[in-house]
Amino acid sequence: MRELAPFFVPFNLLMGFVRSFHPATLPPMLRLTYGREIVSWAFLPLMLGAIEGGTIAIVVKKAFTGQPGVDPLWLDLATAWVGAAPNVANLTSFVWAALAKGRAKVPFISWLQIAACVLVAAIALFPRDGLGLVLVCIALGLARTAWTGVITVRAAVWRNNYPTANRAKIAGKLATIQSITLALSGLGVGLAMDASPDNYHYLFPVLALFGLIGNQIYRKVRLRRARQLQRAELDGRKKDAGFSPMGMVTLLREDRLYASFMWWMSVFGFGNLMLMAPMTYVVADELKMGYTAGILINTIIPLAVMPLAIPLWARLMDRTHIIEFRSIHGWSFVSASLAITIAAWLASPAWMFAGAALLGVGFAGGTLAWNLGHQDFAPAERDAEYMAVHVSLNGIRGILAPIASWWLYQSFAPRGYSSLVLLICTLVNAIGVLGFMSLRPRIRPKPDDLAATA
Repeated sequence: MRELAPFFVPFNLLMGFVRSFHPATLPPMLRLTYGREIVSWAFLPLMLGAIEGGTIAIVVKKAFTGQPGVDPLWLDLATAWVGAAPNVANLTSFVWAALAKGRAKVPFISWLQIAACVLVAAIALFPRDGLGLVLVCIALGLARTAWTGVITVRAAVWRNNYPTANRAKIAGKLATIQSITLALSGLGVGLAMDASPDNYHYLFPVLALFGLIGNQIYRKVRLRRARQLQRAELDGRKKDAGFSPMGMVTLLREDRLYASFMWWMSVFGFGNLMLMAPMTYVVADELKMGYTAGILINTIIPLAVMPLAIPLWARLMDRTHIIEFRSIHGWSFVSASLAITIAAWLASPAWMFAGAALLGVGFAGGTLAWNLGHQDFAPAERDAEYMAVHVSLNGIRGILAPIASWWLYQSFAPRGYSSLVLLICTLVNAIGVLGFMSLRPRIRPKPDDLAATA
């Protein structure tokens, strides 16, 4: 038995990791809802993995290269678009916040999940030619638009179902399951497309079917204090900022600290969103990697690293304000961008893999901050409004940043300076983090903390 003891150590660690996701690790009143959510988010990301930005960018770039009616310049722009589509679609968050106001949240989310699944399956119908490229871009944009509604409204569900003390921990567990499932989905897409680029005709409907299974489980989630929330949302005395462009301006004028945070978030996020397109070009055109290797760098490695880093970021987030959190967490993205810049400069796959791993560390904290960060500013009844502002501003930079990096790459890469484009991304990133650091003296108590002491 002593000889076998070393083999039990990793097994026990693995089992401990698996047990940490069991509902019994949470207070009894949270277990049923959490149990349904975590199972549903084990299936839904299999569908979402087909249109994950890094995965679909590699698929589009490689599958449509050299196909009839596909110009290389416009293919690069389409690659930038599909990689940024999740962020561009965020511009519709105002629409979803307005439509969800006063409505039952879980059924609303459920129908949006179904719409995303149908659109993912529809991609299988399109040919690999110029028209097919346009149709893929349209279907992808609509699917990501539906998913924006899921993200926008889901924040209110989490806030009402999970208390502040447990929220980051639970969000971390759900994000961990999602990252593992997305990684598996990306691996399946890569292997299938390496076997034959035409396999997407079969692959996408199968992944959409898994999404529908997850949807059926999610429909059973119950929202606590649902009627109270609906009354608060429909109360005519409540301000309606955040559901229109002018509402966004009003909210930001009222909350100056949140406005400053959103400004530096836009600078920081601009650098992040610039990164994906040139990174994909370098992987596909300069390093000549296949589908699986490209998806490994763009998606699988970052997602595989996330479960290791999420618990660390969750502990930090539970005890810090989002401004302080971002001023620490942001340097992980700066490090990742710098490693990818070195990879392009040296034409080094090893540095590219290192950059992908560092991206996973950044994404781990980013997924928590994305879903929960605005709640350090927002009163409970205005949660969807603050989230809509955050998500919509991300949509604006989601349009501009990929176009900027696409234009820079087309200008500098033919002269052998693709690394310069990535260096610019790194510098913009760093400026954003320095901006977060400048806001730390202005941190104020969280709304939930104020309510607890009232």
